[in-house]
Amino acid sequence: MTTRCQWAGSDPLYVAYHDLEWGVPVHDDRTIFEFLILEGAQAGLSWSTILKKRDAYRAAFDNFDPAAVAAYDDDKVAHLLANPGIVRNRAKIASAIKNAQAFLAVQQEFGSFDAYIWQFVGGRVKQNSWRSLSEIPASTPESEAMSKDLRKRGFNFVGPTICYAHMQATGLVNDHVVDCFRYGELSSQ
Repeated sequence: MTTRCQWAGSDPLYVAYHDLEWGVPVHDDRTIFEFLILEGAQAGLSWSTILKKRDAYRAAFDNFDPAAVAAYDDDKVAHLLANPGIVRNRAKIASAIKNAQAFLAVQQEFGSFDAYIWQFVGGRVKQNSWRSLSEIPASTPESEAMSKDLRKRGFNFVGPTICYAHMQATGLVNDHVVDCFRYGELSSQ
């Protein structure tokens, strides 16, 4: 029997996310942007809610092309607010647009968002060694520094907890528990 992180549960969507994506180091700017938008949309909701809406988000947000999202106007916002496939929250939609604009500015300054975001862990995956879910923090000094810098650059919906969830999802940290089969696989990357 395969041992997984307890949070993966038995929902096939969650299990697939855990087994194939969560904690895998991401260096593609578009994927990093996707997770920034989805993590912000998740604020106050469950991650399973967002996973179930992920395909609708991809369709609604131009497959997470930051340049396209940065150019959204009032008509596009109205269209998004009427889309039942996504979280129809005006503040979260406005945040996605604002964050896309800030994302492009960071790309311009650093050459890529990847170069910028990985600096918060010194350019290497931070390998943790948690034995249980209860040991995993909601935020860390690194996620607090990331949150502070992102906010300074004009991002929102990027508090320390959202930033830490982003770090976990995109593999800046390996937070699989040590007895999870993915821990060892990702520790060797």
